[in-house]
Amino acid sequence: MKFKVALIGFGYWGPKLARNIQNSNYFQIDYIVDKSQKNIDSAKKAFPLSKVISDYKKINNQKIDLVVISTPTKTHFQMTSFFLKYSNVLVEKPLSLSMKQVIKLESLAKKFKNKLFVDYPFIFSGSIQMIKNIINKKKYGKLIEIESFREQAPIRDDANVVWDLGVHDISILRYLLSSNPKKIKSVKYNTVKTKQKDTAYINLDYKDNLKVFIKNSWISPLKIRIMKFKFEKGIIICDENEPIYKLKVFTKKNNKSPIYKLELPEIDLSEPLFNLINYVGKSIISNTNPIFKSNLNKDITKILEKI
Repeated sequence: MKFKVALIGFGYWGPKLARNIQNSNYFQIDYIVDKSQKNIDSAKKAFPLSKVISDYKKINNQKIDLVVISTPTKTHFQMTSFFLKYSNVLVEKPLSLSMKQVIKLESLAKKFKNKLFVDYPFIFSGSIQMIKNIINKKKYGKLIEIESFREQAPIRDDANVVWDLGVHDISILRYLLSSNPKKIKSVKYNTVKTKQKDTAYINLDYKDNLKVFIKNSWISPLKIRIMKFKFEKGIIICDENEPIYKLKVFTKKNNKSPIYKLELPEIDLSEPLFNLINYVGKSIISNTNPIFKSNLNKDITKILEKI
């Protein structure tokens, strides 16, 4: 028997969520909610067995196991607060632009004994999972430096580029390092006329002298999703746009040698969003939520507020 899902929002990200939910062995989509008639028509065509409605308050909450919220950020708090009283909830990132609201939502989840998940898909990617294992085992020695370039995405008016793209970098860093930066410096600005800042440069200092540099920008002719991890004994380049060889590992015999040896490790190539959905399903069954219970949402929000 599959868990019953209500999906709120069928615009840009909603159909991607719906596809991965439907492909999972854990869930079936009972409701799809959207105010746009165009999106309602699209949802009915793609998911003819689901009930497609325009008002989320008309959902029969007693028969829903998971509510998935894919709506503008400004609506997250109100909708998540409403559904946490009845159901587990998965919310598109960012959870909220306010630490006070994040604390309130986590308090509600605890009060009503429901689980709160946030859509940070890349921490569930095969490449990031392998890098975490490498860091934990110190396979290439001490981690010295991280660089991340995340460019091109639809321009938003409800949050700036850091809350939109940078949240991926911050969630990955928090997951990999299990700690927060000691020092934060950033510059945000507009390169074109947009309501929110469309470009950001971020420098983060972590313990053990680890340095992190991040560039986020909506404005780019190319979609870039690259992270570089520099260790004492090697460099790992992670490119999520690569179809197969998402990780490239470069090592050399000693620091004086100009010649690197290239390795192409095999990783899990499942779609990160699909892995996240399966994690949610397993968490509901086992009544555990190890990734999200360790102040993850609070720490990510705290860092984003300081940038």
